[in-house]
Amino acid sequence: MSYSSKQIVALFKKDVLLETRQQHAFYGLLLYVAATVFIIYLATGEPESEIWNALFWIVQLFAAVNAVAKSFLQDSKGRMLYYYTISGAVNYVLAKLLFNAILMLMISLLTLLIFLLLLGNPLNHFLQFVLISFLGSTGLSFVFTFLAAIAAKAQQQAALMAIMGFPVIVPQLLLLGKISAITFNDVIQAGWWQMVAVLVCLDILIVALAIILFPFLWRD
Repeated sequence: MSYSSKQIVALFKKDVLLETRQQHAFYGLLLYVAATVFIIYLATGEPESEIWNALFWIVQLFAAVNAVAKSFLQDSKGRMLYYYTISGAVNYVLAKLLFNAILMLMISLLTLLIFLLLLGNPLNHFLQFVLISFLGSTGLSFVFTFLAAIAAKAQQQAALMAIMGFPVIVPQLLLLGKISAITFNDVIQAGWWQMVAVLVCLDILIVALAIILFPFLWRD
């Protein structure tokens, strides 16, 4: 294992340790997801497939905001200076992206299980939807991790997150909704895998932008 990889692993373990010591944040997020889906169940019962799909991504969006947006906001200037002395900017941001992606994968899986339990299973292609949900949750985690890094340098952090996040996340949500809606049909349409490839490319593009731009924020 290279020195750079060891730094990424060490920083990743640090985030895992902090998360395990603050388990109330994770369980609070699970409570938020479960309560939201339960309220949807009380209001709609078992909704139609289109509504089921839209509600799933709405819950995923707000879960990502609550789970990922705090990534850089909880680090003080002194702690950031310490990280600056022991690690490079690229290693630091990659560790953050990796941790938040795994966290969102867990949240996505739990959200899907709660949806299936309370709102029924209208999916005709379950595995394909699981694939899209994992790719989508990973993309959401990448976007909000990158936005949190930018907002951490500003005083109006919450407002800046909302202003920057809206034009970035809406196209991705529209693409996710369109791709995942096909999994409710009886037959997967031609070109579906090409759209999945576009989604993967978007995730890779966000990671590339974070690697390129974060060092400039790091020097500030």
